[in-house]
Amino acid sequence: MDQSTSGTTTPRIRHRKRSSEVPAEVVKSNGVQLLVNDQNKYRSMWTRIHSSLWMVLGLVCVLYLGHLYIWAMVVVIQIFMARELFNLLRPANEDRRLPGFWLLNWHFFFTAMLFVYGRILSQQLVYTGASDKLFYKLTSVFVKYQMVICYFLYIAGFVWFILSLKKKMYKYQFGQYAWTHMILIVVFTQSSFTVANIFEGLFWFLLPAALIAVNDVAAYFFGFFFGKTPLIKLSPKKTWEGFIGASVATVISAFLLANVLGRYQWLTCPRKGLTTGWLRCDPDPLFKPEIYSFPDWVPQWFPWKEFSVLPVQWHALCLGLFASIIAPFGGFFASGFKRAFKIKDFGDSIPGHGGITDRMDCQILRNLNFGEQQALYMKLGQIFHERQFGHS
Repeated sequence: MDQSTSGTTTPRIRHRKRSSEVPAEVVKSNGVQLLVNDQNKYRSMWTRIHSSLWMVLGLVCVLYLGHLYIWAMVVVIQIFMARELFNLLRPANEDRRLPGFWLLNWHFFFTAMLFVYGRILSQQLVYTGASDKLFYKLTSVFVKYQMVICYFLYIAGFVWFILSLKKKMYKYQFGQYAWTHMILIVVFTQSSFTVANIFEGLFWFLLPAALIAVNDVAAYFFGFFFGKTPLIKLSPKKTWEGFIGASVATVISAFLLANVLGRYQWLTCPRKGLTTGWLRCDPDPLFKPEIYSFPDWVPQWFPWKEFSVLPVQWHALCLGLFASIIAPFGGFFASGFKRAFKIKDFGDSIPGHGGITDRMDCQILRNLNFGEQQALYMKLGQIFHERQFGHS
């Protein structure tokens, strides 16, 4: 029946405006356009380069300031990621019908933050001897009752959620409740490892993050200039040429970067406590150079007879392989997620890149702390050793 003659009209649902929504023509094309065929690729490339330079400069400044400032940077990144993800499933008309309901998302977010970082804080306070300082006393009280505080905060949020349930809005509200908890898992599971790596030594934070960035940049440029063969339908602009070229570049970069970063005590020394002073320590054996001689088949006229390698460089090759093969699946997951919601990017806070979540997607899968990395590689080595002797 025509609405003009029926006398009743169907209310039009208005969704929150998203600057990152996929244009209709892109959706219809199913995303088969590669970077080599993109008419605006050079303008997009320079925008990405400009934004990337600013991000690198900011990271260098934060690294210079030290461990606590890097921890603060991680927290800020988490807040922006959570904000972008919360907004994905929050239509404007539901917001108007449930005023203040969005505060519940942030209540659970900061409760999870207290739970995760309270445990790390308690570990670091063991090494802090400034018992006469007010900050130390306050944090000591919090750490002592951290589990109780977090438990009652969560229960308070749960009761708040139940009391806020509104007729005809149950499905949306329970969807938001589940969505919030999924975001907490995605954001805090990986970030807890990140912060643990920071205090083990900035090397273990910086090298994996740098390798993910190198892989991302190399995949972009190899795909930009040489990409012809699509890699996966979830991420249509990813190509086999970009994936293989980035893998080779990442493994080589891992070996070289480990040698450079491993020579600075500011990056290799663990931080014990919540201090901000300069670090000095006896280098771990992983960061002490080992001398190797060139094999006999090297010509006599070659000017060098030996070379030095840090043991951590061999470990870095494994990190490079991981960053090349496994970490991109975090990006594929994010691409599939965006296609499911028909959006191009999670946000628009970084020109040429999208949102913070768009830049952090591949970082999700790389955050094992140093102890877990060692245990993993030792176990793999043991398995290979046993199989080798088992077949002999």
